Amino acid sequence: MSLDYTAAEMMTVTAARALENGMTCFVGIGLPSEAANLARLTHAPDVVLIYESGTLQTQPDVLPLSIGDGELAETALTTVAVPEMFRYWLQGGKINVGFLGTAQIDRYCNLNTTLIGDYREPKVRLPGGGGAPEIATNAGEVFITLKHSKRAFVDRVDFITTLGFGRDGKGRDGVPNIGKGPTRVITDLCVMKPDPETKELVVVSLHPGVTREDVIEATGWELRFAETLESTPEPSAKELEILRDLKDRTARAHSGQ
Repeated sequence: MSLDYTAAEMMTVTAARALENGMTCFVGIGLPSEAANLARLTHAPDVVLIYESGTLQTQPDVLPLSIGDGELAETALTTVAVPEMFRYWLQGGKINVGFLGTAQIDRYCNLNTTLIGDYREPKVRLPGGGGAPEIATNAGEVFITLKHSKRAFVDRVDFITTLGFGRDGKGRDGVPNIGKGPTRVITDLCVMKPDPETKELVVVSLHPGVTREDVIEATGWELRFAETLESTPEPSAKELEILRDLKDRTARAHSGQ
């Protein structure tokens, strides 16, 4: 029997399932954090979550508002200095997966969290890269999750904050000591993966009830689909229960109740 769930819940559950038990994951705030903690609370209890502020193996009871949220330090196995976090853990090759969000993404998985519009006269200033450029460069692989729209999925990002595969899909070619880069993009409509040769994003799975036309309409370039297009498995009742409880706890905690 089909369950009632939202597109946002479908996205979070699908993103959570991408993490495997025992992985070491460098987590971004927002949607990546929601998915990573759902994984920890369901099928991957031994996933090691690391945040940019230096918290190792943290197990927050509620979702953090930022990397400086006290919840992360209070529930961590230990904390280290930020330079150690990046130099030893990340650049040292000890991170399996970087889990990131973004404001804009293009066909070659380049991410923009810097600005919208012309660099000299931007329409909007965004928060910036933070640790994402280093995470995307040094983590073994990168998962990206964000809501699907033409505003987010653009033919050419206004600014490359975080390298995917460059403007031509060859940005990582010949660079030593670098991770595989983005290996999947999970949205509220579908799952996408880079083509092994061209590195251009290809839709490999549609979420239940979503059509090819839905995804094409929400994408700012001429989209490619896999020859064998899969259907993303629906969330289970247990996954939805745990996710909703986590979000309810978070809402109460941040409202002061």
